[in-house]
Amino acid sequence: MKQTILLTGFAPFGGENINPSWQAVQQLQGWQADDETEVQAIELPCVFGLSLEKLYEAINQFNPVLVIAVGQAGGRTAISLEKVAINYQDARIADNAGNQPLGEPVIAGAPTAYFSSLPLKAIVQNLRQQGIPAEISYSAGTFVCNHVFYGLMQALAATPKVRAGFIHIPYLPAQAARLSGAASMTTELVVVALKQTVQLSLLQQPDILLAEGTLD
Repeated sequence: MKQTILLTGFAPFGGENINPSWQAVQQLQGWQADDETEVQAIELPCVFGLSLEKLYEAINQFNPVLVIAVGQAGGRTAISLEKVAINYQDARIADNAGNQPLGEPVIAGAPTAYFSSLPLKAIVQNLRQQGIPAEISYSAGTFVCNHVFYGLMQALAATPKVRAGFIHIPYLPAQAARLSGAASMTTELVVVALKQTVQLSLLQQPDILLAEGTLD
């Protein structure tokens, strides 16, 4: 029986009718990174609380060996691999259910932050060598993306063998066309980047040495 790689994208939000994260992630449903693994792709609602409930249900159902959550970040110019999830949410706009937490923890009493357990440096280097814009980001924001990223890392904190992280991607060209000067990236290129990210995440050591709690 194949092991599961769980990939998540988000439903549209903020008045958009598409979300590039789900447009890309859903194309990887059933993709086999190697002979032993297979991707399960799920769409998360852009809603505080409910998004984590759906994520936890999927983790419990599929028992994945790798989890990568993907979200839209309009204004980004590259594949942005997030380094740190913070236990803080401060919503500039309401989510799709009208929730707008201001200055609240994601999980009360939990640690201040968690680091991604993906090999971020190796991924960025690999993508850039292929001509794909990529970067390490040190802020996942304070909206639902960071909410999911933090909740994901908190849920897997006791199982360090399961790699996990979050990636922000730019607008799609169709979205950027409505905005003067906005950067964009095609779904096809994002899919290529995600495949490389998955494969490297299965093979490479993470940047952070979890057993020692020190940075690479």
